[in-house]
Amino acid sequence: MKVAISTTGQTLDAPLDPRFGRARNFLVYDLEQKTFQVIDNTENVNAAQGAGVQTAAALARAGVKSLVTGHCGPKAFEVLVAARITVYTSDAATVAAALEQLRSGALAAAQSPDRESHWA
Repeated sequence: MKVAISTTGQTLDAPLDPRFGRARNFLVYDLEQKTFQVIDNTENVNAAQGAGVQTAAALARAGVKSLVTGHCGPKAFEVLVAARITVYTSDAATVAAALEQLRSGALAAAQSPDRESHWA
């Protein structure tokens, strides 16, 4: 199963990015293979609108089944749910810490968005 984690960097030690649609990168970790790849999200960082929806669609195309991020707005949440991507929110300091929270069962699946709209 592939898990996407919003991040400002490109390694497991990189900080978790609390933003979803405007996160700089997504580290996509394959739980079975124990490997990862980084998806560059630069084109959505400065998007005038629709960053969350476009980012959600990109993760769905990448075969992601779960997402760990700091916050998620309503439009992006709707697209993620429609793509059958489970959303988890975390305040972990790093990608590795967020991944450990997910693996240990410390994170509960989000039932709704936790932001009213996009934020910078």
